[in-house]
Amino acid sequence: MISKLIQESRKIVIKIGSNILSNDNGMINKKFLENFSDQVYHLMQQGKQIIIVSSGARIAGVATIGKWIRKEDIHYKQALCAIGQVELMDAYRKVFNRYDIHIGQVLLTKDDFLDPHRALNIRNTLFTLVDEGVIPIINENDSVSVEEIQIGDNDTLAALTTNIWNGNLLIMFSDIDGVYDKNPKKHCEAQLIERVQNADDLTKKIEIGEANSFGTGGIATKIEAARMVNDLGIPMILANGKKEDILLGLLAGTEKATLFLP
Repeated sequence: MISKLIQESRKIVIKIGSNILSNDNGMINKKFLENFSDQVYHLMQQGKQIIIVSSGARIAGVATIGKWIRKEDIHYKQALCAIGQVELMDAYRKVFNRYDIHIGQVLLTKDDFLDPHRALNIRNTLFTLVDEGVIPIINENDSVSVEEIQIGDNDTLAALTTNIWNGNLLIMFSDIDGVYDKNPKKHCEAQLIERVQNADDLTKKIEIGEANSFGTGGIATKIEAARMVNDLGIPMILANGKKEDILLGLLAGTEKATLFLP
């Protein structure tokens, strides 16, 4: 069913978290980005439009200015994001440039979605970019966001983006194959839940773990993102982004994941 869903979806949003984008030492995983861009190019060759919601600005900033790694002051954190966003976009630009594909950066806050005029501008910009074959890469504007205006996690941002663009499908990358009834990193008998038709009920049936050190969202925010898009009739796939060629495997029906159905 996942394979058929991807085949039939023209407008796809793909969310990549910091834990997928970074390697073990906290640097941007360039091997992942190269493989990811190969897969996106394959999907675009099939006539699909792609939007990427990408975390990773802060880890890219730390990788650039390592002496700030232990700075916990909010101004240093925001400064690291400002520096890292440049590095992050440059990494994306280089891998997609191999296919002569342009990228466009879009930085957003919660207020952008709440204000009808700004929300309409976001929508129009996204439509213009994808219609011209450009891949929008969206992140929260962490350098200016404070608690009052921040979205807080890119799982929610991905859902908001999918909804405002009227996407056909949201694909969320995790570091496991999908939602399990128990934490598979602690319980070898944990079972993958391959289909979910009620995201609200799911939280009562599974063990919710914590986010890792690189990310702001855990499985709870991903389930909430699924609920947000499902409410508008849009399905979501939660898949293991650390697997090589995962998008092609899902398309071919050779990889498993969790599918959230509206």
